Amino acid sequence: MNKQFGWWFFTCGNQILVIPQGERIPYGDVEDLPLPDLDFTKAERFSHYQGEACLRLELAEPIDLGMGEWIELRASMALLNSQLFDLVGKAQQFALFLKTHRFCGSCGETLERVDWELAMQCQQCGFRAYPRISPSIIVLISHGNKVLLANHRRHQKQEQAIYTAIAGFVEAGETLEHTVHREVREETGLRIKNLRYWKSQPWAFPHSLMAAYFAEYDEGEIQIDRRELADAQWFDVSQLPHLPPPGTIAREMIDHWSEQVTHN
Repeated sequence: MNKQFGWWFFTCGNQILVIPQGERIPYGDVEDLPLPDLDFTKAERFSHYQGEACLRLELAEPIDLGMGEWIELRASMALLNSQLFDLVGKAQQFALFLKTHRFCGSCGETLERVDWELAMQCQQCGFRAYPRISPSIIVLISHGNKVLLANHRRHQKQEQAIYTAIAGFVEAGETLEHTVHREVREETGLRIKNLRYWKSQPWAFPHSLMAAYFAEYDEGEIQIDRRELADAQWFDVSQLPHLPPPGTIAREMIDHWSEQVTHN
């Protein structure tokens, strides 16, 4: 077996193996790690971290590897630094891509892995598939010392209602800015102004790339789309509700806005 050295990302669906010490991702030579017999011919380098290779291996089931524990990908956000969390997401998205692109979407033939880039190609018709990336937007809308936050229906199972920024996916033929205005209008009935791009974040749930914006209230009354939202309200900077966890771009935006308002 060829020696394989670096950071090991063991994934199984939406789970990742983390260890209790250090960077929380196993590190070292595969022959020196306390691992059971696995098919390491399927392991591959997919990135680098701190100058060393990142290797990923997708398992069919979350078996006991003799170290650490399997946790949900979202839960790893609280344990890993932002760079490692992004790498975990990248490893999971690669695994998902290979699992869901086994056959050609054009002619139905079996796809084969391209060995010089992450892609699958059909030898019959030449169709080539790449990992799916779904562009999306998230926007934090302010009105003086108040901010618009919404409780999305997907958060209804949480013990405590999470209030966050407005977000949505880009539709065919739209610019990112068009998407922001449309999503705000559709979900809240409001119109916004002074739209400002801030930053982006890869979000592997399952394959999004989120572009974050700040905007200001222009006009309208809150009229929520109840298919998407359970509630939406204006909150004063001194009385914010239960917010998304640290590590999310939504929480980073809210914290950034709060600091700006408080110090002005």
